[in-house]
Amino acid sequence: MRSLLTLSFFAVVASSQAAILTQWNFNSTTSDANTSTGTTAPAIGTGTASVVGGLTTSFASGDASGGSTDPAVGDDSAWNTTTYAAQGTGDKTRGVQFLVSTVGQQNIVVSWDIRHSNTASRWTQFQYTTDGVNFVDFGAAIDGPATGDSWNNTRTVDLSTVTAVNNNANFGFRVVSTFAPGGSTYAGTTVAGTYATSGTMRYDMVTVNASPVPEPASMIALGAGLLALARRRRNG
Repeated sequence: MRSLLTLSFFAVVASSQAAILTQWNFNSTTSDANTSTGTTAPAIGTGTASVVGGLTTSFASGDASGGSTDPAVGDDSAWNTTTYAAQGTGDKTRGVQFLVSTVGQQNIVVSWDIRHSNTASRWTQFQYTTDGVNFVDFGAAIDGPATGDSWNNTRTVDLSTVTAVNNNANFGFRVVSTFAPGGSTYAGTTVAGTYATSGTMRYDMVTVNASPVPEPASMIALGAGLLALARRRRNG
């Protein structure tokens, strides 16, 4: 009985281990050794990537300026965004958006690599949605790098405490440009930098990790094993 219980326990644990649900690396579907081409289709899993607020996009090198965490060599594209809001306007209205169904999944964790240009906004805000339409802030504004044109890799937001995003076909998230905390203007990336609408934010390795919601049958089997073991000990 103890062996059966042990096997049941490890089976449940193994089935709930976190893994990549969806990931965008923005590289060309067929390698072409050209970082100015790419795709917004996920490299792993399913989902949609888009921009909000009228941004314009292109593909650019993910290797430049120290590089992102993408292991690709020679065809490491990243998603470049520009045409941000005029100074003092449009707080949290422009950025990138990703929609990913989490049906059957829980313990959602989002990560991404980002490269701010010198004149991009230093600050960004992470937002999530549970209905695919309305987005809410999660956590404080995220401080950018002290120097521009350098990668900040594996920025991570842990949503495991937000149960509403679990097992949700309408889950999504945004990373949007925001005013400097406590103010009504954008701060440039560098300490003495000047913000400009032509500043760029470049994204790579946008990843959603999750763990499967345990199947009811697995939990029932584990519970039955625990109950049987308890009875055996009582009758001991």
